[in-house]
This record gives sequence, structure tokens and C-alpha cells, in this order.
Amino acid sequence: MDKRTNESHPSLGPEMAGFLTPPPERPKFYTDPAEAVAALRALYERNTAFIRDRFAEMTEKGDLDARVRAYYPQISVKTATYDQVDSRLAYGHLAQPGHYATTVTRPDLFGSYLETQIGLLIRNHDVAVEVCESGTPIPLHFAFLEGTYVDGAKADRLARPLRDVFDVPDLNVTNDDIANGDFEAAPGQPSPLAPFTAQRVDYSLHRLSHYTATSPWHFQNFVLFTNYQFYIDEFCAFARQQIADPASGYETFVEPGNIVTRAGATEPESGAPLSRLPQMPTYHLTRSDRSGITMVNIGVGPSNAKTITDHIAVLRPHAWLMLGHCAGLRNTQQLGDYVLAHAYVREDSVLDDDLPLSVPVPPLAEVQVALEEAVAEVTGLKGYDLKRIMRTGTVATIDNRNWELRDQRGPVKRLSQSRSIALDMESATIAANGFRFRVPYGTLLCVSDKPLHGELKMPGMASDFYRTQVGQHLIIGIKAMETLAKMPPERLHSRKLRSFSETAFQ
Repeated sequence: MDKRTNESHPSLGPEMAGFLTPPPERPKFYTDPAEAVAALRALYERNTAFIRDRFAEMTEKGDLDARVRAYYPQISVKTATYDQVDSRLAYGHLAQPGHYATTVTRPDLFGSYLETQIGLLIRNHDVAVEVCESGTPIPLHFAFLEGTYVDGAKADRLARPLRDVFDVPDLNVTNDDIANGDFEAAPGQPSPLAPFTAQRVDYSLHRLSHYTATSPWHFQNFVLFTNYQFYIDEFCAFARQQIADPASGYETFVEPGNIVTRAGATEPESGAPLSRLPQMPTYHLTRSDRSGITMVNIGVGPSNAKTITDHIAVLRPHAWLMLGHCAGLRNTQQLGDYVLAHAYVREDSVLDDDLPLSVPVPPLAEVQVALEEAVAEVTGLKGYDLKRIMRTGTVATIDNRNWELRDQRGPVKRLSQSRSIALDMESATIAANGFRFRVPYGTLLCVSDKPLHGELKMPGMASDFYRTQVGQHLIIGIKAMETLAKMPPERLHSRKLRSFSETAFQ
């Protein structure tokens, strides 16, 4: 299913004039989710291989006699009843009678996710799902196998541009209309079954490899974001300890360059060190069921925060948290104190067109409790004593790092009116994108300075602060994630994140 596609099923009619296409594949119906996913995978692999083979043929001959086209697989379902399903569940059911569909890419990567989502539909609505070819072409760029190298010299010898022969990514339909609630199906067109179309997913999978220098294969369902390399250093040390411990349950540690170290090993088994790190270095402490932890150094600023969460969202993670430093705004705070965000002031600007400022971004009870309990466990403080080092309140995110250098009266007044207790440049963006993409989110920050009160770290103080506080902060975030990983997904994915008319897929 795609916003621009209103044509009838192209693969079932006569071959399009001047087009090379794979043989027609008739729709099939399934009541076993594993069989449906296997069919999606077979169709996807056949059609992408067709495109790759024609590309190889063109680079050898210098040209082809016709355009080449193959289509994404599609899964669809129909229901004709308003029967209610378990209303406690945030996903896995259709909002009302109708025809629903979505294009599918990389069923090898998303197999477990697809099997779960399809299984819920079959169970909740007692219907079969249809697997067929969609009307959405697969772009050449997205048909290549991950890690493929294309010889530029061969491409330079081609008689005409590749876009004259192959489909290319269409940015007009690679958008977030479904997630933003802006999508409107044309008459006769199915409603969306999933929050992202296949082209949107493929676009982000390629961007993830570029920004993080790791394969999407390695991403886990629990993601930590930070704005300092100190946290990454601590995470690497922690990950290596876990990999050395056979009882940890973690299977691999993956570093940029897809450097993979397996449990029990002292040296990586694959990958190569990079000559320079990518824009957002990413590290993965993995489990076979993807319940491990991914950590990303997003750097500084809301633009980076939006960019990376835009792309990780297509992997449908179960939770993401921001761990970083902030400016403490209250005189009663001390350097090293923790801030647990329960509300956000959004002055980051980057999401204003996608999520209006009037929309509240609520705290999620499961995440808040996991973070507070983790702080208590790691620090040994409980109840009223915990308030000495942790404050729950509003976090403000701003897009001007040097706001102190201009007239402060406006910003300070707004911060005071909002009752903000901390200021940073990423947290509200990450939380707002979590809300927008229905990914459970949370924020635990550490006070590193107090600019409104003239309290800044001296060089020696800074070294000691980072040495002691960063390690503790990271362990708190990891423990919170491990708590969330033990929760059933249906409990963690809150109904707070679902709008009036939702896609059935999580």
C-alpha cells in the first residue's frame, strides 16, 4: 500500500509495454503467520534478485532494451465487523471494518516483528491475511544486498542514466504522513496497516548504516542516547565485562565498522577498525531476541536527535532513553544531581511542523518507575533520601547552545513560568519523536553546571565529575533498560501513545 498508488494490480495483468518484470505472482491467503512471513520473504528475495540481475546485465552490455521494474511485497487484511477486541492492547487490532494493507521490505530483518503483528491480527479478528505484489516499485538502490559495492567504472560506461532504466527512490512518498496522522486513502485504496511504508523503511535503513557505521541487523529493541563520548567509553567497558561473563546472557558486542566480539572471546571475529568514526557512533550489546541494548552518541543538538530517531523508529524498538548532561536551573541542585523528566518545554524547533507545540508529551509510568527504581538501587538511597540527589520535573530543550550570550530575560522568564528544573538540547526532541512514532521514551539527565547561578566546573572538578558520575549514570540507564526488557511488550507499549485511528502494527 502506498499513498501514490491507485493503479490495479500491475503484476497480474499483461507485461507493461517496454518493461521487464518478473513473472506474475498470484495472491495467496494465510492463517499461519510464519507461512505468511515466509511468503513475503520469498517474494521480496525474488523481486530484488530480478532487479540486481538486470543491473548486472546492463553493466556488462552497457544498456538494456527496456525499463526494469519489480514490486514490493504487500500484506493486506479485510474485516467486516465492529466486534471489539481486548481494549487493553495498544496494537494488534483494526480500528473499524475495512481493507488494510502495507508494503513490506526486508522480511529477513523484520521477520519476528512481522510474525508477531500478523499473528495478532489473525487471532484478534479470525481472518486470513493476503500476501501479494503491491503497485509500488522497488528502487534500484534498495534492491542491493547490504554491503554491496558497485564498481563506479562500470557505471560510467553505461549508454544512458540508470534512472532511465530502473526505478529510483521517490521522496514524494517517502514521508511520515501515516505516523503524523496526515494520510488520507484515496477512494478504493486500502487504509494503512503499518506506520511506515516499505520505501520509508528502506530509506531509513540505508541512513542508519551511514550515520552509525553499523548494520541495522545489530540494533536492539532498547536504545540509549547520549550527548557525550564519556558515556560511550563507559558503555564499551561495561559491554566487554558482560561479554567476558558467560552468565550475563549477552551474545555479542558490536562496534562501528561492524566489529563483532562474541561472548567468551577476547578478540573480534569480524569487522575492521574505521579510520574515522561516523557522525553518530553506535554500539550494540546484543541478545538473540533483540532484547539487548544499543547506545548511540548523537552529539549535540536537536537536529541530530531528530535525525537519528527518525531512522531508528522504523525498527520499531520497545523503548529509548536519553542519558546526558544538562544545566541545572534551581539553586538547590548540586553538580551531579539527577533530573527525571516528567514534562518537556519544546524550544528545539525541529519538530514543530510534525508535532504541534500544543500537543503535550506525557510521562510514561512504566519508564518513569523503572528509572526511579534504578536510581534507588544504584545509589542506595530510597524514599525521602532519594530526593537529595534526584529531582523530578520539567526539562526544557532549546536549539541555541549559547542562549546565555543574548538578552536572558525572555528565556529565563519562560523557564521560570514552566517550572523547568533543567535545560538541554536533545531530551524534548527524543521524547517528542518517541511520542510521534509510538516508541516508549524517557529522560534521566545529570546536572553538569548551573549557568543561572554562576556555578561552573573547574578543570580538576570536571575530570573528577566525569570519572565518578558518568559511570554511575550509565549503570542506572542500563538497569532501567533491563527492567523494561523483562516487561511484556503489550504492557510497555502504552495506549497513551495511540491516536483515534491507529495502524494495527505496533
